[in-house]
Amino acid sequence: MTQKPWITTFLNGDPRICMDVAGEGSLLVFLHGIGGNKINWHLQLPEFSKHFKSVAWDARGYGESDDYEGDLEFSDFSRDLLRVLDHFAVQKAHLCGLSMGGRIAQDFYALFPDRVSTLVLCDTFAGDDETDTRASRSQSIEEFVESRIRPFLNGADPAEHAKKRGGLLLAPGHSEEARRRSIEASSQLHVESYIKTVRASATFSRVDNMKNINVPTLLLFGDQDPLTPPRVGEYMQEHIPHSELVIIEHAGHMTNLEQPEAFNTAVLSFLHAHGYMTGL
Repeated sequence: MTQKPWITTFLNGDPRICMDVAGEGSLLVFLHGIGGNKINWHLQLPEFSKHFKSVAWDARGYGESDDYEGDLEFSDFSRDLLRVLDHFAVQKAHLCGLSMGGRIAQDFYALFPDRVSTLVLCDTFAGDDETDTRASRSQSIEEFVESRIRPFLNGADPAEHAKKRGGLLLAPGHSEEARRRSIEASSQLHVESYIKTVRASATFSRVDNMKNINVPTLLLFGDQDPLTPPRVGEYMQEHIPHSELVIIEHAGHMTNLEQPEAFNTAVLSFLHAHGYMTGL
């Protein structure tokens, strides 16, 4: 059996946070989406750990991280992420977030801009903008909440639900491997925490802060993303100063799973271009 290139460790506190960690160097944190967990980044950790201390976390209430009492304030994720940076004793980190993870990265920058080196925002959005219909995902807030939580309010089992929904956010013609990896993470949802996350994230917005982002920022979107299509990336590029937009071909909402080589190359090239690594 091939040995995993990462170790799984826990950050004690309330709640306890689980992380897969690999490599040495500047800290790079991978942030998963609302239906995933840290295993969504296992196609990235081996490559990025050659250049960075690479960390993929389970957000609070996900994967092997603890659940928590009470309602969720979306910025609780950012405060947990601050604990991660402090745990590794670094002033700044590179943040790579997909979907909800990209929104966490944007929130973290708004709250702690001096703790961020670069942002990689994948298949995500900042929030609704009444002045521009390109800004938000393809579903309304009401549709998003209802479609995500209704099955679980009706007693759905996460594993069975994941099998039924497997592939819905992927591009047509996606590989069986991408589908399997997507289902594997979604099967592990903590139902109560997931419902709290959906509700907290539904109306959360950092649209007003995009103009304040002052670190190198890569926007990465799948050309066939059914939830946050490329128009969202074009909108964000117009509002985030000096940001770069890369569209990954033959990819849906899970670009890192569907086209891992293209994803890894795009992100590494971006980091290299901005002087954060030598050689490729």
